[in-house]
Amino acid sequence: MQLIMAEASPFARKVRVLLRETGQLKDVQEVHVATSPMHTDAKVKAANPTGRIPSLIRPDGPALYDSRVITRYLDARVNAGLYPEAELWDVLTLEATGDSMMDSAVSISYESRLRSEHMVSTDWMDAQWTKVMGGCDALQSDWMPQLNGPMTMAHISTACALGYLDLRHDARNWRQGHDALATWFTTFAKRDSLVDTHFDG
Repeated sequence: MQLIMAEASPFARKVRVLLRETGQLKDVQEVHVATSPMHTDAKVKAANPTGRIPSLIRPDGPALYDSRVITRYLDARVNAGLYPEAELWDVLTLEATGDSMMDSAVSISYESRLRSEHMVSTDWMDAQWTKVMGGCDALQSDWMPQLNGPMTMAHISTACALGYLDLRHDARNWRQGHDALATWFTTFAKRDSLVDTHFDG
């Protein structure tokens, strides 16, 4: 199989962390591409008609895309248990929280990095950051017992979201007011899978 991805993408990182945590990296070639909403790489477009990453190319079926589809597929492939049935709705909600934070954080990056300076909307970026902070607030106030429990896909999504905030929006200081979440992330980020997929470019 081939994973079509960009190293900076937190959505791709979710899949990459899962591959390492579940011992499937040997079965998947990571294909690094340079792509953006303005200039979509041909490999990306071929795998996903909407031009987004990541995509998983399989030899026995059509390509899978959207990180949550890919992670569910890879989890089921080896019965990894990252979506435990007894906690499924909590795990899916937490994963969605992390993914929503990523979506807003990536939107800020696109606004500041891809648009002409005179077209950049600080109101738009501030509104997206409010959504990110809403996610951090919820994680801090409602979800720390789950994050301090056995690892699920929720942990991976949350960690990849927070890692992306450090990568692209460190100056906004998401840690302020989120001490428990920051402490959790400091520990979780030391896992080999997170260290191996860390990107600081």
